[in-house]
Amino acid sequence: MTALAQLASAPDRAVLAAEDLSMFGTDPWWLVVIKAVFCFAFLMVTVLFSIVWERKVVAWMQLRIGPNRHGPWGMLQSLADGIKLMLKEDVIVKRADKVVYVLAPIVAAVPAFMAIAVIPFGPSGNEVSIFGHRTAMQLTDLPIAMLYVLAVASVGIYGIVLAGWSSGSTYPLLGGLRSCAQMISYEIAMGAAFASVFLYSGSMSTSKIVEAQQDRWFIILLPVSFIIYIVTMVGETNRAPFDMPESEGDLVGGFNTEYSSIKFAMFMLAEYVNMVTVSAVSATLFLGGWRAPWPISTFWEGANHGWWPMLWFVLKVQLLLFFFIWLRGTLPRVRYDQLMKLGWKVLIPVSVVWLMLVATVRALRNEGYDFSKMVLYVAGAVIAILLISFVADIFRDRSAKAAGTEAGPRPEFDPMAGGFPVPPLPGQTLPPVPRRRPRHERELVVSGGSDTQSDGSQIGGSPSDGKEADGV
Repeated sequence: MTALAQLASAPDRAVLAAEDLSMFGTDPWWLVVIKAVFCFAFLMVTVLFSIVWERKVVAWMQLRIGPNRHGPWGMLQSLADGIKLMLKEDVIVKRADKVVYVLAPIVAAVPAFMAIAVIPFGPSGNEVSIFGHRTAMQLTDLPIAMLYVLAVASVGIYGIVLAGWSSGSTYPLLGGLRSCAQMISYEIAMGAAFASVFLYSGSMSTSKIVEAQQDRWFIILLPVSFIIYIVTMVGETNRAPFDMPESEGDLVGGFNTEYSSIKFAMFMLAEYVNMVTVSAVSATLFLGGWRAPWPISTFWEGANHGWWPMLWFVLKVQLLLFFFIWLRGTLPRVRYDQLMKLGWKVLIPVSVVWLMLVATVRALRNEGYDFSKMVLYVAGAVIAILLISFVADIFRDRSAKAAGTEAGPRPEFDPMAGGFPVPPLPGQTLPPVPRRRPRHERELVVSGGSDTQSDGSQIGGSPSDGKEADGV
């Protein structure tokens, strides 16, 4: 209301946003440095823990032991792996574009660290004291903080694309192109999920979005947006089952095939830092951010003050990281066409329709309609859309069957007609492969001496005949 009053009283001045973010940008330089170092250390420590945790959890799911040598309970395994990668020989392939080849890991890793700058670890007020200076538990905030997160996440994909192109090899190039197509497919649905949160909270600032969840978290108010974002964040981070850019089964290793030593480690670091970042964004947008869970917040007034909010935020991030690990340990890798179909034919239409419904509800609420009427209007619109799509599917199936009967049987498919093998189209069948019949029936020859009557009978004679057959 204060910002709107400023707009009305001073129309000649340009007001950038309606949010009051005056508490940010007032810290002394040394405190800003401390916050920046803390954000970097938080990401690095969480990554080291996540790698060990992932290997431990997957081993537990597969009834294995997992890391158990370096450090107590194997907790220093990821640190040992990082030291080993830094000490390995650094190889640059001859056909690589050396400048882009060296810059690609940096382009992939640096943007992964930048998004954490606008994530709130606690309330935006002066809740905590650091060396006698009261400050907010957040490095900075922007009126368009979530657009900044989207932009930074998009820049990180360039590192993977440039790594695949600059390697001078076929498989890395395919991995880079897959990553580019995957980013385009899932970025649209992610933006639509963000837009639903913007409409409901009335702000793009991360601190204001968390404040808007004081009564109810957005996972309850916007469950479809949460599900869409969960799927898209797995696709954005190139994690299983959507790890097509580095699919070892058909691309050897994907975009990072020609990398070694510290440059290879930077790609792995960027992947895990992106996991932490998207988990932090998901907790901020849908899980109440730094707010305590429901049972605790009802009987403990101080749960959302002081240093306690950082604990709730870290627990939510770790819960989402466990979700990443759980997916990798349970779901197989999807095919690339299934990945694209899910992004373009499922997530994008559903996210757009859901965004229209959220916008309609917000418009009706602004007009003063009560909740029951809004539910009736929205439910009627959804039922109408479902009926129209059902009728369209019925007529589409009838027309397809009619076209199939008129066209008659399809001609036999020749995969070598163009001089090279091609896969059949839907509805086409491969011709039977001619096989020469064997000239005589094969006999089962038992290796070693025949000890039983059955062994002798299998080769068509007595046990003595079996020994003669073995001798031959």
